[in-house]
Amino acid sequence: MDTIASFFSFITTPVSWVIVQFHTVYGAIFGPDTGWAWGLSIVSLVVLIRICLIPLFVKQIKSTRNMQVLQPKMKAIQERYKNDKQRQSEEMMKLYKETGTNPLSSCLPILAQSPFFFALYHVLSSIASGKTIGVINQSLLDSARQAHIFGAPLAAKFTDSADKVASLDATQISVRVVTAIMIVLMSASQFYTQRQLMTKNVDLTVKTPYMQQQKMLMYIFPVIFMVMGINFPVGVLVYWLTTNVWTMGQQMYVINQNPTPGSKAQDQYLQRLLKGITTHSEVRSKRRRNIVSAIVAKGPDRNDNERKFINSLSKSGLVAQADGTVIKGEALPEGESHATKRQQPKRQPKSKRHTGGGQQPASKTSGTKPSDDAGAADAAPKTSLQKNDEPKDSQPKQPPRKNGSGGARAKAGARKGQQRPKHPTKK
Repeated sequence: MDTIASFFSFITTPVSWVIVQFHTVYGAIFGPDTGWAWGLSIVSLVVLIRICLIPLFVKQIKSTRNMQVLQPKMKAIQERYKNDKQRQSEEMMKLYKETGTNPLSSCLPILAQSPFFFALYHVLSSIASGKTIGVINQSLLDSARQAHIFGAPLAAKFTDSADKVASLDATQISVRVVTAIMIVLMSASQFYTQRQLMTKNVDLTVKTPYMQQQKMLMYIFPVIFMVMGINFPVGVLVYWLTTNVWTMGQQMYVINQNPTPGSKAQDQYLQRLLKGITTHSEVRSKRRRNIVSAIVAKGPDRNDNERKFINSLSKSGLVAQADGTVIKGEALPEGESHATKRQQPKRQPKSKRHTGGGQQPASKTSGTKPSDDAGAADAAPKTSLQKNDEPKDSQPKQPPRKNGSGGARAKAGARKGQQRPKHPTKK
């Protein structure tokens, strides 16, 4: 660790200068030799660094989501070219280039933060050894060596011997208790942060090896921090615990306000958005209008959470528009949506089709009330088989059909029912 910290020694002067500036401010409040002044200086250093890394954090979120979306395509490439590693790598790079995805973007915040971490480790190690470093002169060095956090010196480690801890005006028991508690808190915050990402902000409809990899890291990272933590000075543990808590809070905000599509967090966010829209009958912020507009623009490509959101709006009597606003519409009953299905007429039996008995009045299929003319038409005789009050002589006589033998019986196999009369000119 000392070798790695020495490699980043070029940045120890800026880090020590920032710590001294914060110590000047907090020293005037709590006293220059107190653990509060030096501890809060380290915490302020973390906050300053993390604020500067916010653009990289945003890029990390976008890269992580793009990687989740590309997992099915990446898996297909791996299966297709499993015997040709070179072609597989070429197709992967082509996919990254077409989608504008950089796999290393997800590691950018950690990589950018590493020089500050090792520079701080180098500064605290020098304080423990009684050596001046950067802008920390002898007077500041003596003040830092006297600073204790809950009875543990800033430069003390869990593995330090009793004699070394005694030289820093502390006891080995107090140092080990404080460092053990900080190591547990550091590992627990790391585990919770990763678990929150896996359980809430991951598209549950996509099952890929990437998901299994993230689950493994959720358990591996806390163990790594716990093993490495026993070799960190108390000041470095303060730094790492603070950055873990910052990451956890920052991630909670992102998950609540900008969740991954298809995730459990998106469902919870859309439920909150739905409640606000139905309460006020409008979308009250520009950011929320942009979200509703994006969902409307997806059309049939919406995921289950987004379809549920649109249907819930319809049941509340609201219709989402392309610009993200909502208008009042007809409230639909449970289980129905605006996409009505076309009603198909019921197929009738063959016997009814031949006799014409299956014909239905137009008023029944159209769903409107029949008019007076339609009622008059219903009163008229529908077929010639109905009885008529007129005399028989007034009805036209039709010559009987003759079969081959001269009889009046219908031919075998002839269609039953009313027969169409022949033209008078035809015999």
